[in-house]
Amino acid sequence: MTDDEYSQMGCVEVYADVLIRNGQVLTMNKNNDVKSAVSMVGNRIAAVLDEEETASWIGPETTVIDALGKAVLPGFIDAHLHFTMYGTNQLSADCKHNVESLQDIFDRLGRQAASTPPGRWVRGWGYNDTKLLEKRHPTRFELDAVSTEHPIILVRTCGHISVCNSKALELAGIRADTPDPEGGKIERAEGGEPNGLLKEAAHMQMFETAGFDEDELMEGLKIADEHFHRFGITSVHEAGGYGPSHHRVLQRAASGGEVKTRIYAMYSSLNHSDQYVNDILKTGIHTGLGDERYRIGPAKLFLDGSSSGPTCATRQPYTSMPDYSVIQYYPQEEVNRILGQAHEQGWQITAHAIGDRAVEMMIDCIEQAIAKSPRPDHRHRIEHAGMVPPDLMKRIKALGIVPIPNPAFLHEFGDGYLKNYGEERVLTMFPTGSYVREGIVAAGGSDAPITNVNPLRGIATAMTRMTESGQSTGDSERISLFDALRMFTVHGAYASFEEGIKGSLETGKLADVIVLDTPLLHLEPHQIAEAQVDVTLIDGKVVYQRNG
Repeated sequence: MTDDEYSQMGCVEVYADVLIRNGQVLTMNKNNDVKSAVSMVGNRIAAVLDEEETASWIGPETTVIDALGKAVLPGFIDAHLHFTMYGTNQLSADCKHNVESLQDIFDRLGRQAASTPPGRWVRGWGYNDTKLLEKRHPTRFELDAVSTEHPIILVRTCGHISVCNSKALELAGIRADTPDPEGGKIERAEGGEPNGLLKEAAHMQMFETAGFDEDELMEGLKIADEHFHRFGITSVHEAGGYGPSHHRVLQRAASGGEVKTRIYAMYSSLNHSDQYVNDILKTGIHTGLGDERYRIGPAKLFLDGSSSGPTCATRQPYTSMPDYSVIQYYPQEEVNRILGQAHEQGWQITAHAIGDRAVEMMIDCIEQAIAKSPRPDHRHRIEHAGMVPPDLMKRIKALGIVPIPNPAFLHEFGDGYLKNYGEERVLTMFPTGSYVREGIVAAGGSDAPITNVNPLRGIATAMTRMTESGQSTGDSERISLFDALRMFTVHGAYASFEEGIKGSLETGKLADVIVLDTPLLHLEPHQIAEAQVDVTLIDGKVVYQRNG
């Protein structure tokens, strides 16, 4: 249905194509109204109703879904994840789940190698050295014992560190005399020989060397699309993947209908060279080009590393490693130049910035860009914004910056945060409570596959701020159910300039709707985290039905 057709709909009697009734409909409108039913005509929401109003919408061809009192919500919007990477991980060895020791990892990689032709890449993902029996990273020499006929890359759970075998290092041209790349680290054994552990830019370069071909990327996207619908995700902000081929396949998948999830795509180079962003700027395109299926999002740089590595750039030394020299990708003047140019050309700009030193750099960049070339309603972003002390919080609010926190990180990685950063810093990491109190629009992201993609896990953790072991990471930063839901619905739409068409259940918006297996109001957070999605609709069509 076109906008014109929709605007004329009130002139004739019309029945719903799909009607969800008898539900706990959390509209997520500005009043957080709770209704009972949603009527959909074509790909739009025609009305949000009380139960007694539903009969007039039911015609002979109306599909009626009885929600049986369960929660009905706008489709979740994940404002920061890696769509393609999530999918291609499903083609690789899972070294994250049910892994206790290095030998478990070697066994899984060995099975992958046994089914992979010699010379082809063997890839593993998701290991966490801090949770292994040995409490350490594997080495290149241990991976050589798995195979010397295959190049092997094993990516840590943070996505910023990997371990590679000798064949992979050879293909990437990494030798004893290879210098560390800017913004990266090649760890070495005695004598200077690389031990296989690569951090930040060194890892990113290897990750692109080990990249998938376009057929594999498409296969991964289809898998990810299916998985996301199981969790009620109908829109994603793709935070970057494999360079130009990645965007080409994303567009093809969206336009051809191979994937149905709506995509807002950031333009970012994994190897962190500014050349990729510069090349994009030369085309003259900018944020907003596209349609409801695939739209160009912000230009993005990486400023620091991971929160769990830990490799993020902090103002004060790590509690666990006071002498560690943190990794920083660019000097301030380069950040200002690259993203300042993007701002001038009409781009929304953003950066991966977790530590407070990196967050401050991005704030400085945005402040300078706006002063030089004022633009109302820019909605420039900061991805993650893990550490935001009060002075930076004030500047974020004053500049109208949209932070993109990852509440679920506190669940999976919070115990490590307490060790690495100390309680004082951790109590205000990913400060969602402060954002609510200050009236700052913050949109939630999972950063999957770095952590659990399920939005309900992020929502529950935003409410509790409890780690896996049950430690608190800051009671003052807890938020309510509705505030947490808004982060993964209407605030996600706001972060992509699309709050007029999605993010809440309101007349005229896209018919992206989910039904859970339980009502949400009055549930305890742990029950919310365990809830499942019964039905997911995109454009008023069922794309997932549990047990269906």
